[in-house]
Amino acid sequence: MNYSEIEGKQYHLQVGKGDVGRYVIMPGDPKRCAKIAQYFDDARLVADSREYVTYTGYLDGEMVSVTSTGIGGPSAAIAMEELVMSGADTFIRIGTCGGMQTEVMSGDVVIATGAIRMEGTSREYAPVEYPAVADYQLVNALVAGAKTLEQRYHVGVVQCKDSFYGQHSPETKPVNYELLHKWEAWKRLGCLASEMESAALFVVADSLHVRAGSCFLVVANQEREREGLANPVVHDTDMAIRVSVEAIRNLIAADRQQQ
Repeated sequence: MNYSEIEGKQYHLQVGKGDVGRYVIMPGDPKRCAKIAQYFDDARLVADSREYVTYTGYLDGEMVSVTSTGIGGPSAAIAMEELVMSGADTFIRIGTCGGMQTEVMSGDVVIATGAIRMEGTSREYAPVEYPAVADYQLVNALVAGAKTLEQRYHVGVVQCKDSFYGQHSPETKPVNYELLHKWEAWKRLGCLASEMESAALFVVADSLHVRAGSCFLVVANQEREREGLANPVVHDTDMAIRVSVEAIRNLIAADRQQQ
């Protein structure tokens, strides 16, 4: 059943078959969509519905799209589900994160190989024992993109949560004992950064048999702040965007070779 008022369009995104490309970049912030679309050829606004803004254009002659997801796993999962129903099968989440290891510095890019499922959405797609992992082709494409652009980057596991303030002011929460102890465990295990969408997207992608990867700008690092290390706050996501665009180009080239 489709609840959309427009026949052939998905209920939340208001896109349908032919509106989006196979490859989709997924920022959280709707305002980043126009910025990302500037890297496409012949980009056009396709839909603007709720937190979901979609532009479609071309990279190297291939139709590609950008669709915002809003914040968190639930809305990101909706976006992926409806984009897959509209013909997409390859997704790169691009956004911001907070560093967790002291070597992860403001302005760096983090490329996720997997995500800690400390969120709720993925539990409606897979048992808790199932890992949230990125598609290896997308990881390799993102790493290659970062190298091409000579961008400092890190590759590894990220932590995903549902509450921003559960991370940034855990001591004020009734379950502070759990939040603080688990944060320390993630750090000791080498978790690179914290964000909010990848765990859901990786598991949803596996359930739908499509490809997903993630890369993030490190805005700041509270662990560096805690240790009295330099910790400027960086908001310019352009380099992470460029890494994702370069990765899409790499994927287009690789996929064409396999045809």
